[in-house]
Parts: sequence; C-alpha cells; structure tokens
Amino acid sequence: MALMVTLGLIAVAAALLGLLVALLRGDSKTQHAKRPPGPKPWPILGSLHLLGQCESPFEALTEVGKMYGEIYSITLGTTPCIVVSSFPLIKEILITKGSHFGNRPNFLRFHMLFGGDRNNSLALCDWSDLQKTRRNIARLYCSPRFASVHYDNLDHVGCAEVVEFLAELSRVTKETREYKVKPLIQAACFNMFSQYMCSTRFAYDNTACAKVVRTFDDIFWELNQGYAVDFMPWLSPVYKNHMRLICTWSQTVRQFILSHIVDRQRLALDTSEEPRDFTDALLMHLQEDPNLSWEHIIFELEDFLGGHSAVGNLAMLTLAAVVRHPEVAKNVQKEVDAATGGSRNVNLFDKTVMPYTEATILEVLRTCSSPIVPHVATQDTTIAGYPVAKDTMIFINNYNLNHSEKYWEAPNEFRPERFIASGKVSKPEYFIPFSTGKRTCIGQRLAQGFTFILISSILQYYDVTSSNVASIRTYPACVAVPMDTFSLIFTPRNSAFVQSI
Repeated sequence: MALMVTLGLIAVAAALLGLLVALLRGDSKTQHAKRPPGPKPWPILGSLHLLGQCESPFEALTEVGKMYGEIYSITLGTTPCIVVSSFPLIKEILITKGSHFGNRPNFLRFHMLFGGDRNNSLALCDWSDLQKTRRNIARLYCSPRFASVHYDNLDHVGCAEVVEFLAELSRVTKETREYKVKPLIQAACFNMFSQYMCSTRFAYDNTACAKVVRTFDDIFWELNQGYAVDFMPWLSPVYKNHMRLICTWSQTVRQFILSHIVDRQRLALDTSEEPRDFTDALLMHLQEDPNLSWEHIIFELEDFLGGHSAVGNLAMLTLAAVVRHPEVAKNVQKEVDAATGGSRNVNLFDKTVMPYTEATILEVLRTCSSPIVPHVATQDTTIAGYPVAKDTMIFINNYNLNHSEKYWEAPNEFRPERFIASGKVSKPEYFIPFSTGKRTCIGQRLAQGFTFILISSILQYYDVTSSNVASIRTYPACVAVPMDTFSLIFTPRNSAFVQSI
C-alpha cells in the first residue's frame, strides 16, 4: 500500500513537472489559446536572449513584433509580458482601461533608488489615492498653464539662468576649441529646476552641487538601462556591488536636498502666507494632510528636481541633431533672429512664433524614442480581446510607434517640418513621448519649456559644430547620453556681444 502511494505521488509530481516545463516552453494548448502569439520561452531565461540581439531592447522587441504582430506575448525570466506597438492598442491600455494598468514593475533597482520602496517615487509607484494626491499637489507648479503666474515664473527663471550659462560658456570656450558641454548644461538645468521649485540657486563652481548633479545624471542613465536582474531577481547576489552603488547615489541626492534646500526652506516657512514655490507647497501639505509622510514629500521633491537630468539630456540630443543636420540649425537661427530682432534674448513667449524650433525638439523626441516605463496589470482584464492576467507586465513599444512607416513618412529621416501645419506646431495624437492617460508625465511642460529656452539661446549666440561628427554617439530608444560624452565646438555668431555677456 505504501509503495502504491509513493508511486502515485511520484506520478503526480512528474505530471506537475511536465506541466511546468510545458508552460515555460509555451507548449500548453491552453496557454496558447489564452495569450497573444509570441516566441516560445526557454526555461529560466524565458525569451531574454532575444533582447540581446540588438543594441536596444526596444529594437529587439520591434524585430520580434515583425514576426508576431502589433500585440504579442513574451516571457522575460519568469515574468509574463505583453508588448503592444499600435496606437489603438496603446490607447486601450493607457486611456480606455487606464485603471486596469496603473501599476509599475517591481524591479529591485527601483526600490534601491527610493529608500527601499519604489512607491516613494511618483513615476515608479503603483497607482493609489495617495499618489493621486501627490500629483494634484504638483500639478499647479509642474504643469503651469500658459499666461499664469507660474508660467511667467518659468520664463523668468529659465531666461535668468541662461544669462549665467552663456557667460560661463563664453568664458570656458575662450580657452579650448572643443568643449564637453554636458556638465555645464546639466548644472544650468539643475539651477532652473531648483530656482523654480525651491527658490534656490547654486554657483557653477559649487563642488557639492556639481557632485549631486553628476549623481542625478548617473541615476537618469541607470533608469534608461535594462538588466537581467530586473526579470531574474535571484541574480541579485551577482549585482550586489551595483545595488550598493545605486543606494549610495540615492543617499547622496537625499542628503544634499535635505541639507541645502529643505532644511533652509523649513526655517523660512510662513504658513500664514501663500507658498513661495513648490517646496513650500509640499511642506504646507505635510502639516495639513495626515495621509502624507515626511518621506512622501522629500521623495516627491527629489523626483521633480531630478527632472532637470531629462532636460539636460534632451538638450544634448538636440545639439547632436543640429550638428548632424546644419540646415536645421540655420533654420532655428533664422527663426530666433526674426523673433528677437537681434536686440534681445529669446524667451519662452517667443515659442508661439518659433514653430520650427519647437518642432526640432519634437523631432528629437520622436527619433530618440525615450522608452515609456512599463505598466503592470492591476487586475484580470483584456487587451484586444485577449485575456490578460493580473500582474502581467505591459511594454508600450514607443520606439516602433515612432519609427513605423504606418504612422510617419520617411521615419528614418530627421524632418522637423513634419510637426508643422499651416505655420503652427501640429502633433498627431499617436505622438506620445511623455506617455498619455492618467500616468502621463506631469512635468512635461517644464521639460519642454526649459529645453526651448536653452536650445534657442545657445543657437541664438553660437554656431555649434564638431571636428568629427561621426564621433557623436547617441543611443536608440534612449533619451540619455553618458555625462562624459561627445565634445562640441561653439563659435560665437556675434563675438562682440558674446564677450559682453
């Protein structure tokens, strides 16, 4: 009897093991009937090996999509994923059923960056009433409406910092023919954000600030990368040193923000007055809302201050584009000269009469195709009629969307004019560089406004070139370049004026 029971248990175990292997390999008829088509996963790795066949994982996902269509399933490690690349399907996920896909991936790296809990972050958190409250606090300052007090302040802060930036650029480029401008651009962008959000500015030779700006840029590069450990967390011992480095970055940023910004702001806070800036607003809400903790507001401020890295990297990609396409730079310069009459600095309100300049930045966003952070299903639901289980990860293939001939004429060519119609900027609804729906990037107006001021000001006063255009390296499906990246040549268009800055 005991032998029969033992044999029975072995048979059951074998059957379960066989079913597990079949599921891993994608051989189950039930599995195929339920999930969209896709490659058969290997045991343990899933289909991670396919992502290593191209320079960018999103290039690889696009290649896989050529075999399986605009929606397909793929297993990464043991994580079930669905990849979509057509705009109707993306709308279904982000807008029509946005509440069904409001969560974010549970990557270890995300936790390390935000004090051990990625829900401290606005961009990387799961959706909740608390996160909705935090976004509402930020909206007034981080999505300023045109002709509002905050929009006026955005213009004032950006233009004032550009004057300081141009003076420093003039000084350093007198000493060298080619200059690695990215650290200076990032320092200027950090000041734009810190002045606008915290009423605080730092000198360019402030070593503590330079360190934290560099750290922010390292974090931004990190967020634009993918690692095997994201899908196979059991590999974490192999990534021990890297995880420790991420924690160090996080602590460096937090300590700086607390000691150089928040502590000073708290001492000067007057709750009987209107908030002076975003930091004041956060501190006041902390006192008024029992659901908000100290960690919530500190990490929220850190999130938005970190937005300067996106602006600086976008500015570098734009400079790379105009160097590769000198005719684009000339068109921007003609536009800025016409708007200013050559008698004043460009400002944010010139944007309405400078559609080509704005279109150039949009074309950079299209061609670089910054990845949209993956979404995760919050419940059992469907996409295009296919059942989607809770916790399935959803990849929005923005790279394919931005490079598809289905949506764009000559998508591999750099053409700012594709965003202009009847003399005005025109963005098709399927162009979503900042995502769409309830999790759209809340700081996109800041990013676009500061980028416009910075790029148009640089080209107003300088011709930007390179001694070796082929050495300018950017990365597909990535809006980041390393801090120690390509150098550029800045030649004053009007040397007498530049020297007088």
